[in-house]
Amino acid sequence: MKSIGYRTFLLGVTASAAVTLFATATAPVHAQGTTASMFGQGPAGGVVTAKSDTGAQRHATISGSGRYKISPIPMGTYTVTLEKDGKVIDTRNKITLTVGKGAEVDFACENDKCGADG
Repeated sequence: MKSIGYRTFLLGVTASAAVTLFATATAPVHAQGTTASMFGQGPAGGVVTAKSDTGAQRHATISGSGRYKISPIPMGTYTVTLEKDGKVIDTRNKITLTVGKGAEVDFACENDKCGADG
């Protein structure tokens, strides 16, 4: 029976350890997102505009049930306006969005009824 040399033995052990280390060190890494969401209620048919301090803008039209959602939207600090018939009706300042979280921004509705059907 032929015996293996010391160098061959060390090479085998080193290669085996490297494969084991590499296999355990390559677990999947998930990047953390950089977006959030904004949602709320307001008068049906109104347009909500979110404008960040950096100039990024997103728009959403309020649904017939009085709800809107802007998603995804980059994190940051926003000024949020409500427009109806082309005129700014209301504004919310310094709305801060953080990664993975939503911010509720509601606007008043006539007689507390936001839906189109009253």
